[in-house]
Amino acid sequence: MGPIARIVAIVAGLAGGTVFSQAPEFAQQYRQRIGGAIDELRVIVEDFSEQAAAHHLDRQQALNAYALSSDDFLRDRGVSMQSTISRYETLLSQQLNLGTAAPVAKPFVLLRDADQGVLANTWRDFVPGVPVSFAGLVWGAIGFIGGWVIAALLGLGVRRTVRTRRVHRQMP
Repeated sequence: MGPIARIVAIVAGLAGGTVFSQAPEFAQQYRQRIGGAIDELRVIVEDFSEQAAAHHLDRQQALNAYALSSDDFLRDRGVSMQSTISRYETLLSQQLNLGTAAPVAKPFVLLRDADQGVLANTWRDFVPGVPVSFAGLVWGAIGFIGGWVIAALLGLGVRRTVRTRRVHRQMP
């Protein structure tokens, strides 16, 4: 590898390291957002459950009452409430999975189960952090190695192309 190729590979490695080192910070900001969403959904779900209990119904019986209504609005409201409850439970599960995952694994947990709305809003408002945690350093190293390998492979391809052209030019 020539000196220019080394510099390009180092720059690519540093760029990859910088980008990947943000994965744990992004996962943390996502986790904070789902915490806020859970807090708000909890108010709605608990209010629904309390209203159902006040009428001697459990949550599922109240949802069934909506579903069996002859009124389109009430049936639609029941579907909406079921969707809200399902999202609340899904976010609780994600929060548990993120909370119990090893710091280095949190970005993988996020990629596997991310809520698309929360993910989009986290990305929109993402503020990079300094990778001072062990997980940030590991992800930074992964990105550095990945950037280095990509640059080295691209450089290898360029060198082969240049050599092939030189050989073809030198042939009579």
